[in-house]
Amino acid sequence: MKSPDAFKTISEVANELDLPQHVLRFWETRFKQIKPLKRGGGRRYYRPDDVLLLKGIRHLLYAEGYTIKGVQRILKEQGNRFVTAVASGAPVLADGQEQPGKQAVPVAQVASAMAASKSQNGDARADLQGVLTELLECKRLLDQVR
Repeated sequence: MKSPDAFKTISEVANELDLPQHVLRFWETRFKQIKPLKRGGGRRYYRPDDVLLLKGIRHLLYAEGYTIKGVQRILKEQGNRFVTAVASGAPVLADGQEQPGKQAVPVAQVASAMAASKSQNGDARADLQGVLTELLECKRLLDQVR
């Protein structure tokens, strides 16, 4: 068994995340933060931090229902640490900082706070909050059907 700090091949990461290898290669083209070490013959080796980031991206895309553009925006605005913390289940505040001993803030709530803080107009913020609430309800209904 490999050390937790050991680099992993694309097949090992794909198995761990239950994803096809081509999805990982595709994500490399969409998320500049994913930078596996490439050796001779183009073989990819993922660092432990890369794997955590991929877990976070996977969680945001598949469990939280974000689009690729949505995850790109979260990475840009909140950073890798936020997405990595989402993957590990570590408590995270809306500013992306981990807080030991504090309760985690749901990703949807952080996204709502981000949208609200960027809105200059109170009516637009209320509209965005209403849309977010409807989307979360739709996601909940879809999850029940699955």
